[in-house]
Amino acid sequence: MSKYTIVIEKAEGNYSAYCPDLPGCIATGRTEEETIQRMKEAIEFHIEGLREEKTSIPTPTTKAVSVDVTV
Repeated sequence: MSKYTIVIEKAEGNYSAYCPDLPGCIATGRTEEETIQRMKEAIEFHIEGLREEKTSIPTPTTKAVSVDVTV
């Protein structure tokens, strides 16, 4: 099992997400929770496609952290 980092962004009426380690792997949803679930499904589907094409599966390397700053 691998852990891939996803980035979730708030849009005007929904959320969108992408996986930096899997270019082109994206998902959207009405809520953060829905977007996370759809992103999990998108990653699984993306990896399945890479396997079918006999393409190497990228190793997760991206890490995200939050930092506190004074504004």
